[in-house]
Amino acid sequence: MRKALLSLVIASVIAGCQQGEEPKKDAQLEAGAVTATQQAGETASVTEVDQEAETKRLGEWFDAKFEEELQFSPIQLSYLGRKEQYDKIDDMSRAADERKLAWKAKTVEEMKQKFDYDKLTAAGKESYDLWIFQYEQEVAGKPFWEHSYFAGELGGPEDQFPTFLINQHKVDTEQDMRDYISRIGASGRALGQVLERAQASAEKGIRPPRFAYDLAIERAQKVISGKPFGDGGDAPLMADASSKIDALKKDGKIDDQTAANLQNAVAEALNGEFKQSYDAYIAWLQKDRTNASEEAKGASSLPDGEAFYNSRLSVYTTLPLSAEEVHQIGLDEVARIRKEMEGIKDQVGFKGNLQEFFTFIRTDDQFYYPNTDEGRKEYLAETQGFLDDVQKKLPEFFGILPKAGLVVKRVEAFREVPGGAQHYQPGTPDGSRPGTYYVHMSDMSALSTTDMETVTYHEGNPGHHMQISIAQELEGIPKFRTQAHFTPYVEGWALYSEALAKEMGQFRDPYKDFGRLTAEMWRAIRLVVDTGMHAKGWTQEQAVEYFLDNSAIPEGAVRSEVRRYLTLPGQATSYKIGMLKIQELRAKAEKELGDQFDIRAFHDTVLGGGALPLPLLEKRINAWIDSVKQG
Repeated sequence: MRKALLSLVIASVIAGCQQGEEPKKDAQLEAGAVTATQQAGETASVTEVDQEAETKRLGEWFDAKFEEELQFSPIQLSYLGRKEQYDKIDDMSRAADERKLAWKAKTVEEMKQKFDYDKLTAAGKESYDLWIFQYEQEVAGKPFWEHSYFAGELGGPEDQFPTFLINQHKVDTEQDMRDYISRIGASGRALGQVLERAQASAEKGIRPPRFAYDLAIERAQKVISGKPFGDGGDAPLMADASSKIDALKKDGKIDDQTAANLQNAVAEALNGEFKQSYDAYIAWLQKDRTNASEEAKGASSLPDGEAFYNSRLSVYTTLPLSAEEVHQIGLDEVARIRKEMEGIKDQVGFKGNLQEFFTFIRTDDQFYYPNTDEGRKEYLAETQGFLDDVQKKLPEFFGILPKAGLVVKRVEAFREVPGGAQHYQPGTPDGSRPGTYYVHMSDMSALSTTDMETVTYHEGNPGHHMQISIAQELEGIPKFRTQAHFTPYVEGWALYSEALAKEMGQFRDPYKDFGRLTAEMWRAIRLVVDTGMHAKGWTQEQAVEYFLDNSAIPEGAVRSEVRRYLTLPGQATSYKIGMLKIQELRAKAEKELGDQFDIRAFHDTVLGGGALPLPLLEKRINAWIDSVKQG
């Protein structure tokens, strides 16, 4: 489905390093800057001045085009903290996607005509290459637009539209509230468009497994349960709207009568096209679910399924890796990590084999907070402690630090899933809204304390929050790069950050260090399981069994994970592939630079370019290595 819709669950990002285009936030970053002159081994010249001028001109063109691109997505504008088209929701139709792709094709043609690639700086060439790479990925994915499932384990439009309104639509004025009300109706229209596309896919035999239908039905029913739809407490959007109206009244921005009128308007909007669309969506799901496979099957079972899965692997790794190659990488990593796990098992003096140790970690009460409100409060407090601790150490490893704040929150009840994956949602580039680390806490037995420290660094600092915030805050670069998103880079960095946190002196508790290895094993297992189900015909139960045999992850979390892979083919492979590439590039830099290697400069070079496909990241790091060698 559309990228804008997917961005409601998955985060956004990113940027480079040159005068007129690159950020000048830190001396370490400047040390990582690679000018075209350095690459050519020349002194400053008229040619360099020409390159800077051409790159500046290209950067201005990119910014103009990015503004045009943003107008396709009112949702993305709101994510950026902007209020243009504040009363609208994206057009989710196939025709809208066609228009967007045609627009992107014209920009590529225009760029090639207007700018001389050879006259650009190294950073300018990086931006030029990135614009084309993004376009080519979209073109390659077009034949499989109808293969993307409408909903899955991580959510669907039924919960993403309400989540967006609750968390992203900031209400500062009466007009903001009226725009919110308009967006309620627009969300109904957009859900109807998603339903049309789901129906078109179903007609071609493309459906997610039956459990995805059941999850979507459950989530949709929660959205339209309660007032003003029926008895009971307020429905999620009614409660949110009431809270925002009350805040306006408290601040003296509206009077009692206006507040009452707005409340009535919210109820009317919810009971209008919004409710009608949800009713139609639920009715179709209930009718069509019997046509979906009760036994979940991988992507290869779909029409053109093998080609679709290979396309997903290409998108999610940004590398030309086959399913067989990814599978083997996973097997090799699983074997390596098991050896390290054996070491910690012996360190804590556990008497028994590794499988028995997994069972101990998975089932012993000492590794779980009570499934009570007090237990949830304590879990969040300990999580905040980890963030506070690692925050003090960041300057030793990074020159560039994020300005944006970070908060930890429980997932809203209407979209909470027992055993659901914790996740990060970016703040705004201007820092007015902090980044948020969300935790599913309805079932505390799915949240092992051995894992919590690792996930905190992955989702918070130095992981997603740091990388995404820095990307959004970078200055002097084309704005489109601050919002680019490449999953192997974004998730690869977050997984790399788990190992980096160990290097920074965290994970002093051996059981939590075992949790770090469990998390890395988790991502290695993903390579095996994702390719196993989507390319090798593995069943859902085979995937669960492999997970349980090779990790201490609670079974509830394992089953949720496997359902996730089944409804997002290929996405889970990006984490480990990205981490391995970043580690490979760091090892290369350490070997080639020796005493000249500076960890802060390396990290600033990785983060200072924003999210990049792995081939462009490798090119960037190689250029940085050469620049350091040249002094």
